[in-house]
Amino acid sequence: MSVTDRVPAARVTLPICALMLCVFAWWAVVTTFAIPTFLLPSPVAVAAHLADNPKLFVVNAMVTFERIVVGGAVGIVSGFCLGILVARILWFRRALMPYLVTLRVLPTIAVAPLLLIYYGTGFTTGVIFVALITFFPMVVSTVAGFSTVPSEYRSLLESVDAGAQNAFFHVRLPSALPDVFAGLKQSVTLAVIGAVVAEWVVATSGLGTVILLASEQVQPALMLAAVAILFVEGLTLYGAVTAVQRRVVWNE
Repeated sequence: MSVTDRVPAARVTLPICALMLCVFAWWAVVTTFAIPTFLLPSPVAVAAHLADNPKLFVVNAMVTFERIVVGGAVGIVSGFCLGILVARILWFRRALMPYLVTLRVLPTIAVAPLLLIYYGTGFTTGVIFVALITFFPMVVSTVAGFSTVPSEYRSLLESVDAGAQNAFFHVRLPSALPDVFAGLKQSVTLAVIGAVVAEWVVATSGLGTVILLASEQVQPALMLAAVAILFVEGLTLYGAVTAVQRRVVWNE
């Protein structure tokens, strides 16, 4: 059975219909109450900005997307690896887990000025910021997944005297995948947010910069056009993670 066969049509059509309804309601409110463009532009005005200067949005969207993918990959992979170590080594968990939880609740934006001092503005600084914001959710979710292997699985491993490598790849990893993917979804979402915040503080290009400049120049239509592209990028990444999850997780 293919992935598309396993996904009910309503899961696709209902969100699309809801989005179309929201856009129509937006247009209806702006038109009915004659709201000025500088307060709330109509969807038509936003679409016009996208059509009038596509190069502006394509170039900055690619910069933001690259920052999301590179920074997110660094944060997610390193968080996953550290999470495995913390889950598997008891003394390592006792030594680091309190600090990991504390760092998770620390606002990541607080370190942006330090990154600006150490690395200046540019692509690398934004990547580091995105990696930091995606790192901690991935660590915590990975630790949770590998720490909750069902007792019957552990008993089965002991009864057949399975080696560590077989136990990891055939039992522990598949059992932990639901929690790992939960952390991955959260990290992907935060990567989009982190990229925008990084572009506000430590970058000179990207959709976040477009939004910031549009705000300073009081151009809400331009701002909403950039937000719409960010929405598409975030939805695409989240959908890709969900599609992979449906293929590899046991209970999907």
